[in-house]
Amino acid sequence: MIDQIKKPPSRKKLWIILILLLIVVVAVSVFTYQKKNSLEISYREVRVTRENVAVTILATGTVQPENRLEIKPPIAGRIEKVLVEEGKKVRKGQILAWMSSTERAALLDAARALGAEELKKWEDNYKPTPIFAPINGTIILRNVESGQTFTNVDSVFVMSDRLTVKAQVDETDIAQVRLKQQATIALDAYPENNIKAYVDQIAFDAKTVNNVTTYIVDVLPQDTPDFMRSGMTANVTFLVTAKENILTVPSEALRVRDSKYVVMVKDIKGKKPREIPVQVGITDGKRTEIIEGLVEGETILVAEIKAPTDGPPQNRNPFSPARYRRNTR
Repeated sequence: MIDQIKKPPSRKKLWIILILLLIVVVAVSVFTYQKKNSLEISYREVRVTRENVAVTILATGTVQPENRLEIKPPIAGRIEKVLVEEGKKVRKGQILAWMSSTERAALLDAARALGAEELKKWEDNYKPTPIFAPINGTIILRNVESGQTFTNVDSVFVMSDRLTVKAQVDETDIAQVRLKQQATIALDAYPENNIKAYVDQIAFDAKTVNNVTTYIVDVLPQDTPDFMRSGMTANVTFLVTAKENILTVPSEALRVRDSKYVVMVKDIKGKKPREIPVQVGITDGKRTEIIEGLVEGETILVAEIKAPTDGPPQNRNPFSPARYRRNTR
């Protein structure tokens, strides 16, 4: 019997073998890379301590007069003398300026041309008209000077009874804002000065800007400082609730298991930490109140995830050509 001559493998079989080998190499490389570069978890010890925790809401706003009043003269004429400056506090009924009607101004100008005696005669017989402050408040704008003429539609003074901050509070936070609630105002121009204030009014109508719905909340300073000016930008902090000397832990130490909060503690018998349930209270985002489950001074663990540090960061990819670059030094 004549032995059959063995035929070499076909090209198709060779390609299949090469593809299979390539798949095996890739799988081994990926597995090795993931194992080497897997995240490392370490634990940091912290103690349960007593702290003061305050829950607040932040908002931005603008300083504006609570009531802005423009003072317009009843008739056209000319200002003879201005008695107040901008920023001056005045009382209701106080004289702000003296004015002459158009007729009186014309008569005085004609008498002045005839001499001082004739001028005095008409000044005594034809008295000027006073401009009174209609409310108690502050002069925030003075639009006239002595000798200036005006019409009865021109505002000669602008007053405000008191300055307030119009804060824009997001609709998700408005439910936690209430009348007479304590707040703190910090002006961008004077960030080092915190002004104690309270909520005076909450708008019933919302405003929507760039798809964000907000409510205007009037925040009134308890004592308005002299440096506070209309138009200033302000940051307002609303105090929602606060507790003093309560047990707290870092908020990052808390985990949720089956809709319950837990923290990790050392397990004496095992190497891995164990979880214990706790009851939490208020939080400011950084610290969280512990109502039940821990005692003061107890040590808990906070998980910290670290990326592997072996090798240069740019060579993390196992298929990167740089990974196999030789050192020529």
